[in-house]
Amino acid sequence: MNKTGLIIKQEYLRRVRKKSFIIMTFLMPLLMAGLVFVPLWLATMKGKDIRRIAVIDRTGKYGSLFNDAENYVFFQADKSLDEYRTAEQKDLFAILTISDDLLDNPKAAALYSEKQIPGELSRIVNQVLSKQLENDKLASFQIPDLKQIIDDSRVQFQIQTIKWGKDGSEVSSSGTIAHIIGLFTTIIIYMFIMMYGAMVMQGVSEEKTNRIVEIMVSSVNPFSLMMGKVVGIGLVGLTQIILWGILIGTFLMVGSSGLILGNLSGGVDMTTMQQGVAMSQQVNAVEFHEGFEWIAQLQSFNFGEIIFFFVVFFVGGYLLYASLFAAIGSAINSPEDSQQFMAPIMVIMLFALYAGMYSADNPDGPLAFWCSIIPFTSPIVMLMRIPYEIALWEKLLSVVLLYVTSVSFIWLSAKIYRVGILMYGKKPNIKEMIKWITYK
Repeated sequence: MNKTGLIIKQEYLRRVRKKSFIIMTFLMPLLMAGLVFVPLWLATMKGKDIRRIAVIDRTGKYGSLFNDAENYVFFQADKSLDEYRTAEQKDLFAILTISDDLLDNPKAAALYSEKQIPGELSRIVNQVLSKQLENDKLASFQIPDLKQIIDDSRVQFQIQTIKWGKDGSEVSSSGTIAHIIGLFTTIIIYMFIMMYGAMVMQGVSEEKTNRIVEIMVSSVNPFSLMMGKVVGIGLVGLTQIILWGILIGTFLMVGSSGLILGNLSGGVDMTTMQQGVAMSQQVNAVEFHEGFEWIAQLQSFNFGEIIFFFVVFFVGGYLLYASLFAAIGSAINSPEDSQQFMAPIMVIMLFALYAGMYSADNPDGPLAFWCSIIPFTSPIVMLMRIPYEIALWEKLLSVVLLYVTSVSFIWLSAKIYRVGILMYGKKPNIKEMIKWITYK
């Protein structure tokens, strides 16, 4: 095995054998799910404190409309606003005053409190008063049964989205699922490029600080050393992504099985199930059962193409940024010195992430197109566009430009790397690093 291969093997095995890698590989999907769902769950939990709200209604029209909520108790006030405000023992959380007909004077209602009014309380009051004002407004037109007519005329409609196949087949599609797939792959590729790129920089910097690199360059040239570290750590990232894909796929299969079993236990017989499967290639299959609608919509996505381009853009993007991180790691003498070089890279990566998110609503717009072609942003933005099935020439052009740029920056970074790893005691700047490129 050549020297570069030995370095790749050493970097790969050293990192995948760590307990931290094994633990994080299997726990990260759970942690990511926790980061999404735990805050949502905690947000639904209500406090046990009951807050009393006094209602001072001078019109006599609105006070009786307020019913007790989970954490709020509304009662008709027996004192004035000033008396409540100056009372020594304040057992009220807020005071609602209504001084005039709100249909004629919307500013005649106000909530008073010594603390900031929570959004939940404001929503409760607004909903109650808005509903009453709507009824009063309808009654002012003096049309019999107007409210019932309006209620009956309200229709919720959601258009079906159907994708045509080249063979004339039809299958249900979903822009929401395309958005979720694009957002998921975009965030994953952003996170991995930053995480493993920073790992390359840290590893190079540590070897330089410990003077280990001086021994290594005596038996291997700097370019092979840099590429061995970049490729080895990149393979660690690919391994983790593949393991995550297997774990997530397993979770989805288990969840789907649970959904099917749950529907079977709920009264869906096997004959109906078989009929639904036979109709799965038709649009009417979506109407077979709401629980299987998302499964039918997933069939409209080419997951083989999505996975292929994910790997292609991950490799290209990682090589581009990892080579830059390696050059930075070779030039600095301490982690603190990396800030001036990392700032521009972080700005570009964050811009790419937000450009990808904003491109979901208009995947063929100018922002989405140009950011998916420019090599520094294409690995992130293109992943958001691919689920929307853009033209093949755009994907190929983006890949070619990305890999040409990656190879060019690997060559430039190697020039910086060979000088930087043996340079000590002086903080380099960008101008000096450009000089290193010209050294022979």
